[in-house]
Amino acid sequence: MDLRGRSELRKHRCGLTWRCVLKADPSRQWRLLDLQAIDTRLDQIAHARANLPQVAAIAAARSELAAVDTELVNARTAVGDVQRELTKSEQDVQLVRDRAARDQARLDSGQGSAKDLAALQHELVSLARRQSELEDIEIEVMERAETLTKRVAELERTRTEVADRLASLEQEHATVLADLEAEAQQVGSGRSDIVAGVGEELIGLYEKIRAQSGGIAAAELRQRRCGGCRLELNNVDFDRIRRAAEDEVIRCEECRRIMIRTGESGL
Repeated sequence: MDLRGRSELRKHRCGLTWRCVLKADPSRQWRLLDLQAIDTRLDQIAHARANLPQVAAIAAARSELAAVDTELVNARTAVGDVQRELTKSEQDVQLVRDRAARDQARLDSGQGSAKDLAALQHELVSLARRQSELEDIEIEVMERAETLTKRVAELERTRTEVADRLASLEQEHATVLADLEAEAQQVGSGRSDIVAGVGEELIGLYEKIRAQSGGIAAAELRQRRCGGCRLELNNVDFDRIRRAAEDEVIRCEECRRIMIRTGESGL
């Protein structure tokens, strides 16, 4: 039987009112339950896809990796700076050592006046003191260089760990997405056939209600209770549904969803 709409004159306690009644063969109405099950699962899959826990974890790992990269660049720059400082310090020490070696050689040769030899001895004392100071500076620079080099190595290890964790999360995310996409295709594969079997007018009503009611448009009437809002029907509404024609499309007075009558409705 084709879906059709008609206007019936219904009598209510408040008087006479016109009410549009949609008609559809019960078999077509039952198909709405299958369609609703498909759409509900598709909605769940879409929600899961948009709220995968890996998304937040990936964002956090990327942020952490960026911070490590910045720190690593700064640490490597600091190592380069301290290495140049160390090279200069070594050169300064070597200059003093070379000067002291030349002075010592001249002093050992005994050439020159007593005044010149005394000056050389005085200079050697000064050079020894200066060399000691420069060597202390060199040691301090070497210690800083060692500390900074260790920090670079530590950051490189951290970066490798974070990069590996990020790659693992991205792979996990891609796998879960692929699984959800495959499930969505499988679940929705028969949807178009069901839609064609329901009929255009009833589908139009179904889609309109879905958009207005959080995705649930059709639900089973089970033991006097609407499967959409879960509320139990009062006696007046239940009696009206019991007396309604089998092909009349029934809607819940509370949530306005389509109620599908089955053998479990308690009618």
